[in-house]
Amino acid sequence: MKQGPLPSVDSSDDVSGHTDLPSCGPLPARTGVTGPAPEEPLGVVAVGPAGAERRTVLATLLGLDPVMLTVPAGSWLVVRHAKVPTRAAFVPGYRQPYSYGADRDAAGPALARPPRRVELSVAEPLLRHFTLIDTPDTGTLGVAGVRVLLDAVGRAGALLFVIAADQAFTATELNLLAEVAPAGVEVAFAVTPGATGWGPPAECAASTTRDAGASVPSNEVDPIAVTVEAHRAALLAAVPALAGARWFPVDDAASAADLRRALVGWSAGEGLQRASADPPVLPGQHDRVAVVADPGDWSEQLDRQTRSCSQRIRQHLALELANIHLRAVQEIVFGVGCAGLPDLLDREMAALSLLATAQCDHAVRGILSDTAARVLGAPPAEGVRRRIATAVQYGLVDHRNGGDLDRVLLITSTAGVANLTGTDAIDALAGYPTPSRDEVLPPVAVALSGGCWQQWRTPGNADHNAARAWSQRALREVELGLSREISRRFEVIRLSLGAVLSDAVDHGILLA
Repeated sequence: MKQGPLPSVDSSDDVSGHTDLPSCGPLPARTGVTGPAPEEPLGVVAVGPAGAERRTVLATLLGLDPVMLTVPAGSWLVVRHAKVPTRAAFVPGYRQPYSYGADRDAAGPALARPPRRVELSVAEPLLRHFTLIDTPDTGTLGVAGVRVLLDAVGRAGALLFVIAADQAFTATELNLLAEVAPAGVEVAFAVTPGATGWGPPAECAASTTRDAGASVPSNEVDPIAVTVEAHRAALLAAVPALAGARWFPVDDAASAADLRRALVGWSAGEGLQRASADPPVLPGQHDRVAVVADPGDWSEQLDRQTRSCSQRIRQHLALELANIHLRAVQEIVFGVGCAGLPDLLDREMAALSLLATAQCDHAVRGILSDTAARVLGAPPAEGVRRRIATAVQYGLVDHRNGGDLDRVLLITSTAGVANLTGTDAIDALAGYPTPSRDEVLPPVAVALSGGCWQQWRTPGNADHNAARAWSQRALREVELGLSREISRRFEVIRLSLGAVLSDAVDHGILLA
């Protein structure tokens, strides 16, 4: 049956008067470190400041030329195992990746904008244990970049922080590590020689030398041990929860062997733990589930709850977009200027996409569980919940209200928003992609087109007022586009879940 237009939902919608309406629960206010799903592949995310030779450390671990790990500024590098070496760039706005040679002298494609990620596949035995992910330098991440990084670290399971001997932890890096510390993520540190060799930062050298070698002649003090201890002391003064993290000085293949063995050992234990957390058969996965004789006004409850959740998410995202606009203005006026606007906004859109996706997933799980509990008479077991979710997902094709849900919102150079559909288009936006999703809805995806880079990085195009006006219009269009998309998603959830449970009520048994 052809569906009518989506109902208009705004702040005037009266949902507060229904005291029996189950709440969406506290929506995630921001993305952060979350535990990995059992089916997530193991990964090690490498981070650190510029100048720490992070790429050299990774190349040493993999036995590759560091040039092969070169990616455009701001892009992520994902290194996987494969028998045939390949390298491909995933660029927002395109459904297919750009492929270029995986050898040392291969030139990258001429791209209108930096890719969100570059995937390199090589036949390296270490990558059979885990995927290796290299990220942009910590000094370039900004607020949004840190949020995207924390999400990736939580899903991968391990973080490798690389710092040089003559560098010190910045406030941003300490805050990042403080968020990772309580999350149960494996954290390891690699210390590399500085510009003048092994020696701790000046502010740490004196105190550490007194502690480590006051009673020993200076020519017997191990400079590598002193340097590592200086960095460790500086870290633990700010983040004592990382006292159990392991430290590895790395300056050649021989010294990197200890780090390599430690990562392989972690992957063995983590792999077993994730496998044990995913039983082959879930409770209720194949059982006959009866429906209560009189489920009451469950369909009205479903209608009110979907409208309420949709409204709350749209309000949250509107507030987040207002904060993004403030950070964009700060970048234009006090930061890099107009040339830095595309980089900042693209990072912000990546973080906003993760936030919107997490909020939609959270709300849909709550709607499904609450409505199913009303119809079945008790909260559904996990196997039953997944059966219903799968049936709802199949039903989305019939109730998608005139458009695909696999949709990318692409900001154009004219401050508008273009739509690009397809799962491949969404995949191109991920810095660290998810192999599969158990959620009902596809992820929310927003990014900048290549035209935005061309416009604001053109020499001479440095009008701050024009850049501020452009960013305001663009973010307003994103807000409108997301509002329509969120409303449409929850309307199709209402229709599809309603159809599944109506069928169960009619037959007196869950057939999903």
